Amino acid sequence: MVTTSHVVQKLVSERIFIQEAMNKKIISYGALARQLKNEIQEELEKPVKVHAIEMALRRYADQLQDKHKTIQFDYSSDIIIKTQICDVSVSQSPTLLDKLKKLYDLVKYEKGNLLNIIQGSSEVSIVTNERYKQRLLEILNNENILNVEENLISLTMTFSKEFFYTPGVIFNIIRNISWENINIFEIVSTNTELTFIIHKKDTMKGYKALEKLIS
Repeated sequence: MVTTSHVVQKLVSERIFIQEAMNKKIISYGALARQLKNEIQEELEKPVKVHAIEMALRRYADQLQDKHKTIQFDYSSDIIIKTQICDVSVSQSPTLLDKLKKLYDLVKYEKGNLLNIIQGSSEVSIVTNERYKQRLLEILNNENILNVEENLISLTMTFSKEFFYTPGVIFNIIRNISWENINIFEIVSTNTELTFIIHKKDTMKGYKALEKLIS
């Protein structure tokens, strides 16, 4: 049997920023209950009192708090910023793989330069330094370029190997960034590193969002 609590959890779980506000205890449960009342009544097909919705919200908030506390992880890390990054998206094709191989000879890793190739089922994203953009586009000649983003930066955090095995860590970091209304263009992860590609205008906001998590 579907109850008020079930519907409340469903609606709140679909709204990540409401969840975050509940976690931070900065939301009025009474006001939220009144806002959700019509949706809940439509779902249950019967009248529901605001007080009942508010109680369900408070119970769910306690569950969220308990769930958040179970994520035990040391977020201590240096935050490495790299500037003047570009992101090129291109469609997958039979000829693309051979062209991508040439990129590894192009980038000078010993100078701290960046190259991340993220392959999806139908497209590939290439994240690298803007100094390589023109040469990159020449290598991708005759390929279907979907998008080119410039004026980006990368924020990288390095953790212990437990990062790879601890559920919820990436989610916690992403929501800290999202709470600052920062758009994430790409996310790149390895066993111990997590990198976010964001616009340069969000550099300080992004840095401070990660710094808060560390502290």
